[in-house]
Amino acid sequence: MRTLQAVRGFPLALRLLLLNQFGVDVGFYLLIPFLAEYLGQGLGMSAALVGLVLGTRNLSQEGLFLLGGSAADRIGPRAVIICGCALRTVGFALFAVGDSLPLLLGASALSGLAGAMFYPAMRAYVALEAGERKAEAFSLLTVSSTAASLVGLLLGSLLVTIDFRLCALSAAVVFALLTGAQVFLLPTYRVPSNRGTVLADWRAVFGDRRFVVFAFAVTGMFAMENQLYLLLPEGARQASGWQGAASVLLATGAVASMLFQLRITRVLARRGGGARWVGAGLAVIGLGFTPPLLICGAGPPHGFAESASRMVVMVTGSLLLYLGLMIAQPAVMDLIPRFGLERLTGTYYGLFYVFSGLVATGGNAAVGWAMDVAGATGHAWLPWMCCLGYGMISASASVWLYRTRALPCRPLPAQTALPAGPTESPVPGAPVGDGVGPSAASRLRGPARPFDDTADQSPR
Repeated sequence: MRTLQAVRGFPLALRLLLLNQFGVDVGFYLLIPFLAEYLGQGLGMSAALVGLVLGTRNLSQEGLFLLGGSAADRIGPRAVIICGCALRTVGFALFAVGDSLPLLLGASALSGLAGAMFYPAMRAYVALEAGERKAEAFSLLTVSSTAASLVGLLLGSLLVTIDFRLCALSAAVVFALLTGAQVFLLPTYRVPSNRGTVLADWRAVFGDRRFVVFAFAVTGMFAMENQLYLLLPEGARQASGWQGAASVLLATGAVASMLFQLRITRVLARRGGGARWVGAGLAVIGLGFTPPLLICGAGPPHGFAESASRMVVMVTGSLLLYLGLMIAQPAVMDLIPRFGLERLTGTYYGLFYVFSGLVATGGNAAVGWAMDVAGATGHAWLPWMCCLGYGMISASASVWLYRTRALPCRPLPAQTALPAGPTESPVPGAPVGDGVGPSAASRLRGPARPFDDTADQSPR
């Protein structure tokens, strides 16, 4: 009930974006979790070719996030979101009708390009529409995404027993409906005038050293979140001896997120806001890998009681990870557009997703290597300790950024804002009042950029 009330309190555009996020994730989970099995068993592809098809989607998405973000800044997020959903309609439809490698690679590339377009654009649109309620808006976006993942997985698991192509066609239909609905219903957001070039925008964002350091500090969140699909499911299967253990971890975490995400965000907002709690959230994510240390390497369970008790341990670790995500993720999404000019919101999100995608890919490879080493040497604790250590390093870096006042804070109200000195230009994205101290600013931010008076800086 509180969630529905919160949704009704936002503008129409944002409510439509929440619905759009729900549809996007329903369509995604209808198809992608079942794609590898279809390629390998249904089409008889080798593991290398399956990896090539799946990797093409990841590469095209992660490599083009920056283009999608810049497109949202230049032509408006609405058009980019619509184009992305249309491309994914075509890509998923190709999975249903094609079985040759070139066609499957094309479908995978189109699907990845679509994600690179609408994810930064959607986040930029949400940030622009939500104004100072960004954290709450991103919490609702997470709730919508989590609910959609459950719906998509349930429908996909039913349809795939009939035919994978039915999954693909259903996902394509979902994206086709989203495309049409957004053409007719999603309002157009006014794009501020921009006299510079795209390369100048990229130089400005890459040159924002505070943002680059912050992005690398918190992208560990995505690398650890990905372990919900790699390390934690494998650990749960080994500990419990039950092949369905992974679904229990995902389902309990998703239900917890839907029940508590908005409440947690509101409580943290009353206790100082997101920047203060990012490090704590990352630390909790890292601590989610400690309960499995108690049972890893214990061998197969003896009887139902031991299997159930081990599942309780694994679910505890999973819930800790979800709790950390509920604390940190909305705060991170809230902070990203506060680093720079509003007209570069999409570019900031695009670059952040590039960093997070690269770190997540590298993190998965490192954890996979640690799992292989653990299997060969008997050191079952190794991958869990790696994730715990990564979480603590990421949390420590975020706490350091907060304590050195290198993170942007909420701007003061217009009537109390401090005027710039006669010889200083205000720095876009720098906090006013209790923000960056002189020493931290000079180390991380670099030279002040001239203020761009063409950008619309008013809260939306």
